[in-house]
Amino acid sequence: MSQTSHTLAAGGDNPRPAGGVQGPQRRLRLAAYPSLLAMPALLLLIAAMGYPLLTVTLRSFSDPAWGMQNYVWFFSTPVNVTVLWRTFSIAAWVTIVCVIAAYPYAYLMTAVGPRMRLVLILCVLVPFWVSGVVRTLAWVILLQDSGIINSLIRLLGFDSVKLIRTQTGVVIGMAQVLLPFMILPLYSVMRGIDLRLVQAARSLGARPSLAFLQIYLPLSLPGVFAGAIIVFILSLGFYITPALLGGPRSTMLSTLVQSQVLSLLNWGRGGAMGVVLLVATFMLLALAAPLMRQRHKQASRS
Repeated sequence: MSQTSHTLAAGGDNPRPAGGVQGPQRRLRLAAYPSLLAMPALLLLIAAMGYPLLTVTLRSFSDPAWGMQNYVWFFSTPVNVTVLWRTFSIAAWVTIVCVIAAYPYAYLMTAVGPRMRLVLILCVLVPFWVSGVVRTLAWVILLQDSGIINSLIRLLGFDSVKLIRTQTGVVIGMAQVLLPFMILPLYSVMRGIDLRLVQAARSLGARPSLAFLQIYLPLSLPGVFAGAIIVFILSLGFYITPALLGGPRSTMLSTLVQSQVLSLLNWGRGGAMGVVLLVATFMLLALAAPLMRQRHKQASRS
């Protein structure tokens, strides 16, 4: 009895287990090295993207023999260069359409009340819960010659418009899929803008349009640039939507890659196409980065 009471007196009524001190120490050790926390994601990224990318790059130089013959073939074939230019053109048009459509929607999300904002956010997130193939097939029904859109156009007294199997239909379908990727960055930036700055400009005599263009728009440009980069890069790799909504005149580079790899089993040429698209994308981003950085600094100063 005396030994038990002596133990309780030394350790208290709630004795702490021997391993209880190690838990906080281990968490402190992980907090001191943040890179350890990123290791699982980094290993997954290397396994899922780094290794396949390295393999494709090596095969573009080694299949069927070591050399630059696949890249010489790519740039010496006019069709490949035309499709590469068309790919970047379609991606640019999709980005422009998404900016025009997403900007007022994101602004509305910051102007309405909490309940209406929740409804608008759900409308943005619902497309993520639907398969991309299903959404594209729905656009096939809407854009076909006897679809709802052409029926409404004829009802208004105009001639029907060719939308399916055209570049216009591809841009419409891709913009609808990628619109949430533009709305969410815009909304995250717009919700941090102090509207009292616009009110102050109007109280000093500025017209509403002038206050918007000189105060609100520059502050929202970081969100525009972030969303535009995401949409543009994702547009370059689209395959399903151009294949279902487009035609021969709206073929993108991803379709040629699929044809070379899966149909002709020519991994060297397919890999060369992918590497050319990747390098061209990085070059455009490198050229656009100084401009975006300058615009971001100007918006921060204002």
